[in-house]
Amino acid sequence: MASNIFTVSEAPAHGVSRHALRHSRFLAPTSGVRICDADPSLIDRCRAIARVVHPNAAFARTTALRLLGVDVPWQLEDDHAIHIVTPRRGERAQRYAVTAHFCGQKRLDVIERFGLRITSAPQTWLQVSHRLTRDSVVGLGDAMTRRKNPATTLDALRFLMHETFKMRGLSMCREAADLIRPGTDSWMETQLRLLVIHAGLPEPVVNVPAFDDAGRFLALPDLSYPRLQTAIEYDGDHHRTDQATWRRDVERRQLLEDAGWLIITATADDVIRYPERLIARIRAALRKRRALLER
Repeated sequence: MASNIFTVSEAPAHGVSRHALRHSRFLAPTSGVRICDADPSLIDRCRAIARVVHPNAAFARTTALRLLGVDVPWQLEDDHAIHIVTPRRGERAQRYAVTAHFCGQKRLDVIERFGLRITSAPQTWLQVSHRLTRDSVVGLGDAMTRRKNPATTLDALRFLMHETFKMRGLSMCREAADLIRPGTDSWMETQLRLLVIHAGLPEPVVNVPAFDDAGRFLALPDLSYPRLQTAIEYDGDHHRTDQATWRRDVERRQLLEDAGWLIITATADDVIRYPERLIARIRAALRKRRALLER
């Protein structure tokens, strides 16, 4: 068989009878197409579906997020439907196991990856925003503009937002855009930053290098107040389970402390279960550092 993906009409050319199409070794991700794989990847499922939907269709929403390698917001994690969007109503896919959407924009912002048409990161950000809280829209924007392997830029998010005149969630995106900070490393770091802001504390900077008095690089704190030489570090589970990461974290924190920096460490419990306690710690630390500088 030349390819593990083929349409039902192509089956005879692949030596597959109509009766054989019902065999468990062939998976039907939607009507009219088969994959010769009982457990295909998302990419192969989408490649198969792309064979039988309108050429203008693009994979969208949570499907696009996963294809783009962007963290899916927790509110949408259970959404494993295959979402497809078309720019015209008449082009919508009317097939089982495909969730079809229509976008009334004059132009759908699409990229090509894995041989698939996928809504771009900015387009996807706009299209899922109505299902999220404002903080999660900010978090998704941060996730798309990560320090490593970003899916897009803040300028691109803003550009498409301003070019879009009508869409559910658009006002939420306008509110969120001013709070997006490119260069973050994790969703929880964003939640920590927003927690600090919502508490009325000054906004810490994100991943800004810290240097000693001689200008030597010390570390790249998750969040920090450079003038007060205070860093807020988020410790996720990988810090506990990955020994190499743990050793690097200990070393960089020792460098910062030796240079006179104060380190505030936060965990998921601090951010999610006991935010008031964490904010009290940060507020007290900043008060002490300001008093120390004013002496």
